[in-house]
Amino acid sequence: MAGLCGTSILAVAIWLRVGKDGREILSPGDATINPYIAVNILIAVGAIIMILGFLGCFGAMKENQFMLVLFFVGLILILLLQVVAGILGATNKSKTERALNETLQTNVHLLSATNENGKLFQKAFSEIQEELKCCGLINGASDWGNNFQYYYKSCECPSASDSSCTKYDGKTIYKQSCFSLLRGLFSRHLSIVIGLAFGLAAVEVLGLIFSIVLYCQIRKK
Repeated sequence: MAGLCGTSILAVAIWLRVGKDGREILSPGDATINPYIAVNILIAVGAIIMILGFLGCFGAMKENQFMLVLFFVGLILILLLQVVAGILGATNKSKTERALNETLQTNVHLLSATNENGKLFQKAFSEIQEELKCCGLINGASDWGNNFQYYYKSCECPSASDSSCTKYDGKTIYKQSCFSLLRGLFSRHLSIVIGLAFGLAAVEVLGLIFSIVLYCQIRKK
């Protein structure tokens, strides 16, 4: 059970950490707030729980009291770390979202920039546009300025008759800007971190109870 929890935590945390949503777009500019702190903690927690899972299984099979005690103590420590990750995600949520809003509004000029930083931002943002089916950051396609001619394909709408589409510079593109969609995406990621940390903690408590019961039964033999 612990091994399954560890695998689940590790898989979801890594997906959130390296997902294609792009740190260039979603990372807030406020250096004092790192939205990936809780995710990094969960990656460490997931890896350690997987190891503890093997330790607990081996201790149960061999009826080894020392291994079961190690499993119990290790799982308690990990459970505390996991709760810390959930609390960090919950307490920093509003601050992180506020910093994200400010960063997106500040970085809108990068879409029309021609320097190297602008090009990196544009490449990452064009992938986000294509995935979220939106165009531009704040004001729509006009945010791209003269660069629209290079990135319009990521804004293109499949059908001109679709109500979510509009015409711009002779191209049929998505009407909605990406600002609100990015905010929603980031908020969902934070909610996943919080839910994962607290949700699987309940399952791990069952693992603690199971290890105590098994330890007591072995001692009685």
